[in-house]
Parts: sequence; structure tokens; C-alpha cells
Amino acid sequence: DPKPWSATTSTSRPSCHVRPVEAQYTPLYSLRSPHPNPAPSPMELKSSNKAFGGELRKYTHASEATGGTMTFSVYLPPAAALGPCPVIYYLSGLTCTDDNAAQKGGAFKACAEAGVMMVFPDTSPRGACVAGEDESYDLGTGAGFYVDATAAPWSDHYNMYTYITKELPALVEASLPAAPGLKSITGHSMGGHGALTIAFKNPDAYAAVSAFAPICNPSAVPWGHKAFAAYLGDAAAGKAHDATELLAARGAAFAQFPDILIDQGMDDQFLAEQLKPEALEAAAKKVGQKVTVRRHAGGDHSYFFISSYMEDHVKFHAKALAAAAAAATVDVTVDPATLAEFAKTAGKPIQCKAAVAWAANKPLSNETIIVAPPQAGEIRVKVMSNAMCHTDIYTLDGHDPEGLFPCILGHEAGAVVESVGAGVTSVAPGDHVVPCYTPQCNGPSCIFCASPKTNLCPAIRSTQGAGVMPDGTSRFSTLDGKPIFHFMGCSTFSEYTVIAEISAAKINPRMPLNKACLFGCGVATGLGAVWNTCKVEAGSSVAVFGLGAVGLAVVQAAKMAGASRIICIDLNKDKFTIATQLGCTDCVCPTDHGKTPIQEVIVGMTKWGVDYSFDCTGNVEVMRSALECAHRGWGESCVIGVAAAGKVLSTRPFQLVTGRVWKGTAFGGWKSRSAVPQLVERSMAGELPVDHYVTHSIDVEGGDVAAATNAAIHALHGGDCLRAVVTYAK
Repeated sequence: DPKPWSATTSTSRPSCHVRPVEAQYTPLYSLRSPHPNPAPSPMELKSSNKAFGGELRKYTHASEATGGTMTFSVYLPPAAALGPCPVIYYLSGLTCTDDNAAQKGGAFKACAEAGVMMVFPDTSPRGACVAGEDESYDLGTGAGFYVDATAAPWSDHYNMYTYITKELPALVEASLPAAPGLKSITGHSMGGHGALTIAFKNPDAYAAVSAFAPICNPSAVPWGHKAFAAYLGDAAAGKAHDATELLAARGAAFAQFPDILIDQGMDDQFLAEQLKPEALEAAAKKVGQKVTVRRHAGGDHSYFFISSYMEDHVKFHAKALAAAAAAATVDVTVDPATLAEFAKTAGKPIQCKAAVAWAANKPLSNETIIVAPPQAGEIRVKVMSNAMCHTDIYTLDGHDPEGLFPCILGHEAGAVVESVGAGVTSVAPGDHVVPCYTPQCNGPSCIFCASPKTNLCPAIRSTQGAGVMPDGTSRFSTLDGKPIFHFMGCSTFSEYTVIAEISAAKINPRMPLNKACLFGCGVATGLGAVWNTCKVEAGSSVAVFGLGAVGLAVVQAAKMAGASRIICIDLNKDKFTIATQLGCTDCVCPTDHGKTPIQEVIVGMTKWGVDYSFDCTGNVEVMRSALECAHRGWGESCVIGVAAAGKVLSTRPFQLVTGRVWKGTAFGGWKSRSAVPQLVERSMAGELPVDHYVTHSIDVEGGDVAAATNAAIHALHGGDCLRAVVTYAK
């Protein structure tokens, strides 16, 4: 806000009186457009800077609302490289440009972590050659007050209300990876006034509103008197753009805003004369509107104050935007007709199609099978989507020492509960679940479920490894009665399957099941290896061997954990593009280094090695390389990939004597039934995007589950596939 003595608040603009006639400002439109929604215009990128894995960009564009060229900055978080993100609009105060908050507000780290964009508009038109626009800091240039001027000479160009509420959001959503309609608004001082009034006048357009030291009652203070008298022709007309007056006139709280967050410094030099938060609080109290005004001793009106609480505001908005996104998502709860069909089959055998593996190294065969009703402690589910995991192929190729045939493979699925057996209480028909190969019994005597050190609940381990249900029998059979083995307690390459209740993670039904299935194994495993097993800290160095879905999930999690250097190693250079988008800082292809062991290459890049390394290949030689590139004295290496039968690890004991730690992880250390629903919620909130893992989508046609599943296997073998998702039913 007003700091006329500070060079940082000035901005370069044309000087009207020295221009030659032919170069003088020519408005794009002689009058403000009569169109209620100005059409988006092309943008020109002026600068770009990397920050916290994302990017700060500055754009200019022709504006119909202001009749000239406008400038704005925007921070795109890392998640923007993967899909549309919700947007927070930050409105700055008097004398500011788009640069002030972008450069000094301290929002980027929080925005990167929450997966939200932040847009920083300018505070007025510039160089419009309106008489008097450069005579004072609190009127004209840098002081548009976020209203549409109705009085001459301002009305042709000073239309910041239309620009902020219509033109700029339309441009951002049309040109950038912004989630349509998912936006909120905040601001400082004059910008705080703008945020509050714009939200109050358009409550359905914004998920949340907050402010830093806002002008709460502008029609009653000098800044507002001056601006409203000039722009609107009458200071009293400013009541229509006064948050306190708008709330009082409304006479009721905003259901859209359960809380409004305001931070105010108590040593702010403008507090008593210009800001008046007590006026807004009084109006809010009368109508029952919750407004949380946090007063801070010693806080002033500067960006030192703003940056102290910016993270709180970003989190406040991110939470509201996530709730708005969830409410906007199509409700896919099972309809009554489907539940009625489920009721007809409950307790009875079901005939359905399944992709049966009759023997190792043979294509899956499409078969009509019988799926028996669930027994005590079991549930039967209708599989909707299934992702192809390398572990399925590993077993089909005969590398799994526990592999049994004939069997029904598959363990990364999204499903709907069809019926439940006796004693089942945690799920009911119609619930959406992710089958989990690592159960969580939560039994009072289970020391594994009770311990924070592990997720390896052994409640059904012996029977699961034997390919049967907990009672020692199979729920699958051929039409002539021959039993078919289960796989990993899931067997989801079938239209229907039976799993133990303790293997079912109940999730939010709003999450599309073709995305939820990713949390059944690979993606969740990679995330958990970083966050749970190794607990990677901010500033750490990380090496990731193998850039399949698991390896990329490790990269994504390491970036989110704040790792400063992420070295990715893979023979397929095509995978480096997405790895870089997710946070990889260094890409290494072993074939580029001849006979030099890759661990020596990594140590050479880092002097002593990396703090954490992860093997995501299942190759025991690579596992050794991962260990031996770990930092002397404290490096940790995590084995994630599953090795073929009979393979053993080896290294010189000296590697461990000198401080390195070798560890492994199963399902990323997640306690399945507790953690998977939380991961799903984080994904729905935009904090944990997963769309980029699905590179191939395949629909089952004509009931041929095997054909679709074999196509997914072929895709995974192709080298350009992360996850192929087969959809059984929609």
C-alpha cells in the first residue's frame, strides 16, 4: 500500500505528455464494452521464473474492460503440469503492481504444497492518459479500488470490477490449467476491500474470501471518500462497494462463507483512520456472519506482515476449494436400481466373466466362472476398474515363488460392494472400496496393527499365500466345479470377486474408481516408501532407480517432501520428461556412462552419495547399486521392487559398517484401511494428482475381460505405459 518513498512500488509507464502524436495512447474501445462477459484476448508471456517446483509467469494482454493493455502474474504449482488446478486471486493494495505480492508475499511454497494457482492482477489500468490519474497515490494509477467507474473521465478505462470478476477469470481459465469455476479471493488493504466486496456481491462465484488489513468500511474513511467521489461521482454511492454496508444491507450471513479470515497488525499506521475492522465485525455480529479477525501485536501494513500469515491464508483457501471441488464432482453413489439388483444376487452364486491364468507364460483366457457368496468376515464386490501392475505380470511370467495356477490375478482395483457375509460391519452393499493385498484387521490382539512401526498384519497371511480364503477354500470355480485359486487376497481380473472384510478400504464414492484403483498398490507404495518408510526430509538428496509408476510416485512424493535434489536413473530416456515434470532434477541413463558402475556415477555427482535411494526395478544388481550410492555415514536405501524367485542380495559388509541402512517396504508402510481413504481424499482435494499415471485406458467389450486385460499386459510391456486401466463397467 502507499509507500511513495519506496522504489519497489513504482512501475514504469508511458508519459502521456512527451509522446509524439502518432504514438499516443489509443484506447482499444472508446467506451466500456456493453457485453457482460468480455471475451478472452491472447496473452503474451513476458517473463518466467521457477519457484518451489512450480513457475511464476508474467503476462500482458489487451483488455476490453479497461480499454488498454493489462498485466498480471500467476504462480503455477507443480500440480499444474499434470492437470487443472483451483485458483486463488490476490488483489493488491494502493500503489502496487502485480509484482509486489508475487515477489514479497511468500505464497509459493504453500501454493505448491496445496496444488493451487495464485493470480496477481495489477491494481489499475496504466498509461490510459486519463486526466489526473498520476497526481496522487490514492487515485488513478495503482488505485483502481476494484470498482467500475461511472463518472467521467474515468469510466472508459477504470473498470477493475468487471476486469477482476469476469474478464481475467475467463482469460485464465481459457489459457492456463485452471479448474473451471474453482476460485477464491483474497487481498491486502485496498485489495482486501476488493476481495471482500467482490465476494459479497458474487458469493456463488468464490469458494472462500479472506483479507490482510482490509479497508473494511471504505464509504466512511478518507481513501474511500476520495475514490468513490471520483469514480462514481458521489462518495455515498460507494456504499454499494463497501463490505460493511453490503453485509448490513443483506441482513443475513452468507451460507457460502462459513468463515471469513482477516489478519490485522496492531501497529498498522492506517488502522484507526482507514481500515476499521471493528465496523465489519459489528455488522457481522448483527447478521450472524462468522468473521475471524486475528489481531497481531507489532504487525504493520507491510509485506513483512503479509508474508508472516500468507501460508495460513493459502491453507484456508485450499481447504474451501477442495470442498467446492468435492461438491461439484458427479455423485457416483450406487443408484437404487443397482442396489435392488445386488439384493437379488445376495447369498447366491454369481456367474460372470473372468480372465483366468491357467498356467505360467500363457495368455489369460476369458472364462465364465462361478463366484460363491461371501462367508463370515468376507464381502463380494463388483469390480468396476482394474489397473495393471507389474506384480501381476511377474506372477504370470512364472517368477513368483508363491504363484499358483489356475488363478485369477489382479490386485489394483476400484469396486462396489455387492453383498456381505456374516459379521461384516465396516462396509455395506453399494459402498465403494479399494481391495488391498495388505490387510488391516485392527484386532485387539494384533501387535502388528497396534504398532506404528509396521503395516504387515498377518491375520490372513497364511491362507492368502496359499491362494484361498481364510477358511481354506476358494470362492471361484469353473462351471464344472473345479476350484480356481485366489491371488494376493484380491483376484480382481474378474467381474466379481470375494475378499476379506479386513482387506477392503472404504472410500469416498465421489472418487472415480478408475483413479481410485491406483491407490491399491503401485502409486501408494511409492508414496509411502518416501513418507513412511524413509521419512525423507526437506532439503534431502534422493536417487530413484526405475521410472515406472512406482518410481514416479517416489519422485512425486520426494518433491512434495521438499527434497532438494532428485536423481532419476532409467534405461528409457523417454521417461525423463514426466519425471522432470514431477520434480526430477537430474536424469541419468546408465548406458551413457559405459562400464562405470552407476553407483560411482551418482557418488561422483554428489561427492558422498545421496541421503536416500530407492530401487523400483526388482533387479538385485540395481538394488546393490542403490545401496552403494547412499551417503556414507547415514544414507538409507529402500528396496521396493520385488525380485524373481531365487534371487539374493549381495554387497560388501563394509557398505553397512560405514553407516548405510538397507531397508524394504511393502505397500509403502500404509495401514491399508486407514490410509487409502485418506490418500483418496488428498487426491480429490488436488493435493495429490494421479491422472498422469494412467497412460492407457481400455474398456471391456462384449464381456471379454481377458482380451482387455491381455491388451493391458501388452501395453505395459511396450515401455511407454505407466498404468493401463481396464474398465469393466461404467
